[in-house]
Amino acid sequence: MSKVIIPHIATHPGEVLKDEIDAREMNYKDFAFQIGMQPTMLSEIMNGKRSVTADIAILLEKALDISAKYWMDLQSQFEIDEARIKEKNIVKLRSIEQWKLITELVPYKILTKLGYLVESVVDDIQTVKEIYNVSDVKELQVSFATYKLNSKFNFRKSSKLQVDDVNLFCWSNLVMWKARNEKVNEFRLDSIDNLIFELNQIFYQNRDVVNRTKDTLTKYGIKFVILEKLDKTPVDGFSFWSNENPAIGVSMRYRNIDNFAFTVLHELGHIVKHIVNDKSNQFIDVNEEKEKSSCQKEVEADEFSQNKLIPLNQWVEIKDEVPITKPRILSFSQKHRINPAIVRGRFCWELGRYNIHTDIEREIH
Repeated sequence: MSKVIIPHIATHPGEVLKDEIDAREMNYKDFAFQIGMQPTMLSEIMNGKRSVTADIAILLEKALDISAKYWMDLQSQFEIDEARIKEKNIVKLRSIEQWKLITELVPYKILTKLGYLVESVVDDIQTVKEIYNVSDVKELQVSFATYKLNSKFNFRKSSKLQVDDVNLFCWSNLVMWKARNEKVNEFRLDSIDNLIFELNQIFYQNRDVVNRTKDTLTKYGIKFVILEKLDKTPVDGFSFWSNENPAIGVSMRYRNIDNFAFTVLHELGHIVKHIVNDKSNQFIDVNEEKEKSSCQKEVEADEFSQNKLIPLNQWVEIKDEVPITKPRILSFSQKHRINPAIVRGRFCWELGRYNIHTDIEREIH
């Protein structure tokens, strides 16, 4: 179906009539007399203030030898164009009203800078609806209110970092939007141990980690989205259910192998412990690297991540050594094929000291 082109201005048949009379160098009063019409009535037609009726069309046909159908078609097209222009203006006005409400809940300048919006109100409203998965602005308002309510319970929020809720709401919706288009295998909960084993090998080798992690999660039926954090959104990870599969989003806020590994396993912990049995649950982690959570579900996800990265039966071999030396960390790491940065990170977390053995490489590759 071809797109209907709506003109900016509707052309009244009176304008065409005026051009025709002028082209024939006819006097307006003489022409009016010729067709038996008052000059004022002719003037109203030429100025678009009076319609061309069937009777007038027949008179014009006889005087100008231009078919009555032509004049009626012009009149009909004028009325159609006028109606469409009016409808277009109504839509435009409604869009402007919607956009005013949207700008209160959507960081449109950021989305424009990132290339998601194109600075066309009608097109951008549609894009916002797609990103936020809503049908109208009222639904967007409800969605934001629900997000704010859930953030009191299921979102790890830092007590020290400044967080912009509108930006964080946007980031999480962008992740969910991207995840909706991800194609992955069937998810099986009984395959989690195999998945974790493969992930730990990737973290240990620290080679093309992000791509290999995504490929592995995809194979095991978990969607994986990397999305850079937005301004004032110190977010690490996000876990949720997307269509028929669990999903994880990470921001790569810290480009370190230990942070990346911990975040992925932390979100995987939420999936296993809190999301599989209640797919409405969502968990956003906004936290300072050194800040521990008091939320029970976050504590459970932390413990899951720690103990899947370094099993307890292995950790007891080294956890009580004081002082812990770099050679001992490297030896333990090699023995159990655990990246030394992850071992160091576990010590830092448990001791509350982040200045130990800072020469151990942490950069993700």
